[in-house]
Amino acid sequence: MSATAKKSADEEILTYKGHPLMRHNNIIYYGSMSDRYIIMMQILETKKVQDMEVATKVAVQLQQTSPSVRPKDRIVKKTEKNGLYTALDIAVVWLNRALSAK
Repeated sequence: MSATAKKSADEEILTYKGHPLMRHNNIIYYGSMSDRYIIMMQILETKKVQDMEVATKVAVQLQQTSPSVRPKDRIVKKTEKNGLYTALDIAVVWLNRALSAK
């Protein structure tokens, strides 16, 4: 992961494979709200590994960002994956395909 995009002079936005990655509590957003699609990942289960909480089950959703679409109709695809890395792998593929489609 690389932190490349500037948010402010003191704060950087974390990016992963060219898209912003932001976390709020147990929700991780991947992509930009200015694009047509974004990925929302919700951490459903965690386990303690040494002194750190590690995600063991993650719900992944490809969502439209258009405000004209009803919230329940925004979900294009969804799945559950075991582990954050597996969830990020599917998120990258889904987001790149959705953004490259005409």
